[in-house]
Amino acid sequence: MTVLGIETSCDETGVALFRDGKLLINKIYSQEVHTKFGGVVPEIASREHTQRLLPMINEILEDTNCGLPEIDGVAVTYGPGLLCCLLVGLNFAKGLSYSHNIPIIGINHLEAHIYSPFITHKEFTPPFLSLLVSGGHTQLIKVNGLGEYEVLGHTLDDACGEAFDKVSKLIGLGYPGGPEIEVQAKKGSAYAFDFPVPDPEGLNFSYSGLKTSVLYAYKKLSQEERIRRIQDIAASFQRVAIESLILKLERAIDETGIRCVSVSGGVSANGLLKKHLGELDAKWVVPDQEFTMDNGAMVAFLGYRLFKKGIKSDLIIRAEPRLSL
Repeated sequence: MTVLGIETSCDETGVALFRDGKLLINKIYSQEVHTKFGGVVPEIASREHTQRLLPMINEILEDTNCGLPEIDGVAVTYGPGLLCCLLVGLNFAKGLSYSHNIPIIGINHLEAHIYSPFITHKEFTPPFLSLLVSGGHTQLIKVNGLGEYEVLGHTLDDACGEAFDKVSKLIGLGYPGGPEIEVQAKKGSAYAFDFPVPDPEGLNFSYSGLKTSVLYAYKKLSQEERIRRIQDIAASFQRVAIESLILKLERAIDETGIRCVSVSGGVSANGLLKKHLGELDAKWVVPDQEFTMDNGAMVAFLGYRLFKKGIKSDLIIRAEPRLSL
C-alpha cells in the first residue's frame, strides 16, 4: 500500500510517500517569508501553500518514479490549524481523491505528532506517555492505543513554543524563536536571571507568567545592558521553560507509573530538553530532526496505519481548525 501524505496546517508545506511500512520520501517547504513579520500571517501562509503544494507533489512522484495510479490512499491534515491553510491541503486532497478514485483519510495533526517519533524508532507498547510541545500546543497525554487518548494536562494560556517565539521577538531575536533562543542560550548563563518555574495545579502548563517575568526583567535593563545580556536572558528563559516541562513529565511518570515517554513537536528538537530527558528514570524517544516540525511524513505514516485498519473518510470531511484529540 502506498499513501500520499499532505500537511498544510500552518506555515510548513509538507508532502511525503509511505509504502508498505517504509517512508519513501519526505519534502518540507518552510515559509521564511513570515520572519520579517515576527509570526505567521495566515493569508500569506495559505497563498504559499497554494503555490507550492502541486509542484512538491509532482517532485516526490517523479523522484520515486511513482505514478498516481500507484497511490492507494491520500492522508491529509484536517485540523487543528489555521483554517485558510488547512483548506488548501484538504481541498487538494479531495480533488485528487474524487478525480482519481483514491480513498482519503483526514488526519488529526496532534495525533500525527504523537506518532512521529515512531517513523524511525521502535514504537512503545501502550500505554505510554506523550508530551506534545510545539508553537501551538502543549499537552501531556496518556496513549492507551491508536485513537485512544487521555489528556492528562494542557497549557492554560500560551503554548511552550509560542512562549519561545514571543520572548525571542521581545528581546530582538528572530522568528521562529526556538532555534534563535537556543543558539544564544549556549553563550549565556542559565542562572543569570531568577525567573520563576511555572507550576499550575496538577499536570497543566502555563507560560504567560514566565513571559511577563522576562518582559519586566528586560524593561529594567538599560539599552546597553539589553544588548550585553541578551544571551543571559535567553539562557535563563530556556532553562525555566524546559524545567517546567520536565517537572510535569516527572510528576506524570510518578502518578501513572508509566515509564515510556514520547516527546514530539517543534520544541522536541531543543538540545536542553533532550539532555534533561536523558536524566529521567524512564525510556524516552523524540522524532528525528526532520520530523519535529510539521511534515507530511507523519501524516502519511498515520494515514497508512489507519488505512490498514480499514478506516477512511468521506469527501464531505471538513476542516476543523479547533480540532482536539
